[in-house]
Amino acid sequence: MLQIVGWTGAMAFEYVPYALQYGFELSDFFMTVANILMAIILTHFYRLIVQKWSWSNLPLSRLSIRVGLSVAVLGTVMTIFNHPIDKQILADNLANQPFVFWGYLANWCKLMLTWVLSYTIYHYVEQHRLSDLERIMFKTSIREAEAKVLRSQLNPHFTFNALNSIRALIVENPEKAQLGITQLSNILRNSLLVDRRKTVDLREELKTVEDYLNLEKIRYEDRLQFSVRADPASLFCQVPPMMLQTLVENGVKHGVSKIVSGGNIDVTTSVKEDVLTVSIVNSGVLESNDSSGIGLKNTAERLSLLYGVDARVEIFQLTENEVSVELNIPLISKSIS
Repeated sequence: MLQIVGWTGAMAFEYVPYALQYGFELSDFFMTVANILMAIILTHFYRLIVQKWSWSNLPLSRLSIRVGLSVAVLGTVMTIFNHPIDKQILADNLANQPFVFWGYLANWCKLMLTWVLSYTIYHYVEQHRLSDLERIMFKTSIREAEAKVLRSQLNPHFTFNALNSIRALIVENPEKAQLGITQLSNILRNSLLVDRRKTVDLREELKTVEDYLNLEKIRYEDRLQFSVRADPASLFCQVPPMMLQTLVENGVKHGVSKIVSGGNIDVTTSVKEDVLTVSIVNSGVLESNDSSGIGLKNTAERLSLLYGVDARVEIFQLTENEVSVELNIPLISKSIS
């Protein structure tokens, strides 16, 4: 429809002034209609070629060459179609005009260039816009899939270790084992959020950490001491669910459990300049392969997927006998669904 309107308008722009000046002739009118149909057919074939050979995906330099050649071919065909007929119909008007053929060719190439550039530029821009959109959607789907995989890795890892802690108490102290099962059920209930929500309030995450440490204290007894100190301004900050619990679990596994006399786990939070800082300090010595553990690796990847380069996780030897994991997380106003 746009082609019909466009070419009709272009031909009318030349035919109407000519008819007003020289008078209406039926042959001139039919020739104008024939030009409209011919132009529509030729540009339609051009459109089919562009779509078939995916010219819109070509680099701009290669596309420009094809556009130039197409304009020359289309203009030449229209000139060859018009020139012999016009020499007969408009013999008197063309008698004193040299280089008639080249004038026709220049005029038709100008018209074809206008149409070809309009069509090609529109589809070139549209194709690249859609390609960019598809790439963004593809990257987003990949990041979402990666995030789901990372979140799903937490459940069996945590459950296996927690059940081992309770299993050791079933025969020795059934009451403590029962308490441990209750605490474990609370933790598992919270762990269901891992697959349902990308972030939770920090206060919920700290409650999970406390439940976990109380559960582990049943196993380690006096060998494990812990403290959780939270800045009130940080309690509603958004963090990935089960993230802190995994880091605390690493601190127990790689630090406290390796010390005969036991050790401490201290969790502190603070907010400064729209950045949440979480510090987890555990007794122990940083080993060269500690940073490759699933907990720290998953934490770094989850933070990267959610917050990009603005989030940071770092593990270092704080003192001779203490290891610290520090997280810096940009503040967001509400949970990411």
